Amino acid sequence: MAESTRVELTLLGQKLSLRSEAAPEYLHSLAAFIEERVASLQRGGIRDPLKALSLAALDMADELHRTREERSIDEGEVTARLRAVIARLDDLSR
Repeated sequence: MAESTRVELTLLGQKLSLRSEAAPEYLHSLAAFIEERVASLQRGGIRDPLKALSLAALDMADELHRTREERSIDEGEVTARLRAVIARLDDLSR
């Protein structure tokens, strides 16, 4: 298990100090990702940084939720296909 370290981030002009086991480079890349999503919304006309951050968070949560649903569906399809292959192999071995 990695040791927890303190990391300083700046997000939308706000300094954040957090303790995490994740690599600082990774956390900085997450902050940069968020900043880019917010900047994209602001370029689209949303001027209020808090509103842009909230919309970016909703968009990312939707993306995560949809990805999880797709993965679950894919896992179900793989399981069903594996069961069909096993059943076919069982039939052939009889």
